[in-house]
Amino acid sequence: MKYIVNCLLALCVFVIASPVAVNAAEPTDGGAGGQIVRVITLAKDGPGSLADALDREGPRIIVFEVGGAIDLERSSLTITQPHVTIAGQTAPSPGITILRGGINVNTHDVIIRHLRVAVGSDGLPKRHGWEVDAFSTRSAHNLLIENNSFFWGVDENMSASGPRFTGDTVEEWREGTSRNIIFRSNLAAEGLADSTHPKGEHSKGSLIHDNATGIVFERNVWAHNVERSPLLKGGVEALMINNLIYDPQYRAVHYNLMDLEWAGHTPVDGQLTAVGNVMRGGNSTDTGLPFLTIGGVGDLQYYGRDNVAIDRYGNDLPMFGRYGHTRAQIIEQDAPLHDLDGYSIMPSEDVETVLLATSGARPWDRSEMEIRVLFYIAEGRGEVIDSENEVGGYPQFEATSAPFVEADWDLATMTPKSGIWPGQKDGAQEHLSPRDREMRATNR
Repeated sequence: MKYIVNCLLALCVFVIASPVAVNAAEPTDGGAGGQIVRVITLAKDGPGSLADALDREGPRIIVFEVGGAIDLERSSLTITQPHVTIAGQTAPSPGITILRGGINVNTHDVIIRHLRVAVGSDGLPKRHGWEVDAFSTRSAHNLLIENNSFFWGVDENMSASGPRFTGDTVEEWREGTSRNIIFRSNLAAEGLADSTHPKGEHSKGSLIHDNATGIVFERNVWAHNVERSPLLKGGVEALMINNLIYDPQYRAVHYNLMDLEWAGHTPVDGQLTAVGNVMRGGNSTDTGLPFLTIGGVGDLQYYGRDNVAIDRYGNDLPMFGRYGHTRAQIIEQDAPLHDLDGYSIMPSEDVETVLLATSGARPWDRSEMEIRVLFYIAEGRGEVIDSENEVGGYPQFEATSAPFVEADWDLATMTPKSGIWPGQKDGAQEHLSPRDREMRATNR
């Protein structure tokens, strides 16, 4: 394990010279300028807990004076109060890991950084009926979900959802569901396949529900999910830049407007701009799996550039495919359908190296579960799983504590003024993620 850690830290050193992802127009400032709320207990609720901090009203920045695991005991945290920043980077090592539950966002103007979420089946029988997302939204807007690790979802790992139709017009539909969300530098891995979901197999990466717009996936890693990396439903407008999809089984990226769900409503074209993404097959991947497949009855307007799809041996895979004998078509476009200004876009050859060093929670202070998945991606190992027990079960973390000292932090960027992050092994700046270095340099 020490060898693995050293290899990943060496990757961080290499990445410093690589391009940095920058979105000039972030969707929200979260709780910037608001009250500092300290989490002082790992209890799932009650005074001083994360749940208590989330329930407070008004702009707030949530910081942590404890590190370890918050066991939700088969429940979920639901965020209903807007204007909040959850700064998981402030926790002492080993950071904050949420077990046996997930996070739901049902509001607006939220930033979540550097949390781990590990749902799992918790010993329940198959098809028990427990269906929990590691992360999801419902009619939420203006969110930044950045540098988190989402594991073992029994529904989806990292999704955005809401009602399909609210009102009578397309504009009203889009206003009523989730929108304007950036998913950046997250790790969404090992959605559980034959587990507790009542539908049976349900290893899913990301579901973007019908009519969601302004959805950005930038520099994320999906690994060992059967499908939905991501699935875009009817009328979705999305942008994918420099993501890595490893070992998808039946589908990687796919689009589907289903007549069964849209009956009585006129289909709306979806839009996808995909630039510099990499899909690499693994041990679970079907032979000949395409990068993008389409089903259903609605068309997808698509612009793609420098996207790569290869099997586990480096052989080219098809870019397009379909499922179902239906009328839906992928309509290729000559120009991007979304504004690419403000993004620093890597060539696809750099995506894997950079993302393995910088995606997921606390790149300077990895947990063993993240190290295992990232190193397996690098080596072409691992597979889709049915239970967390196949990979060692729930992680054990020692509870730690340390005071949060406001004067030591740049509260505008939530970065340490010293350049040394909680839990950083040797204080070397090489171990910062490129995104965090850019934030400090530009004081964003």
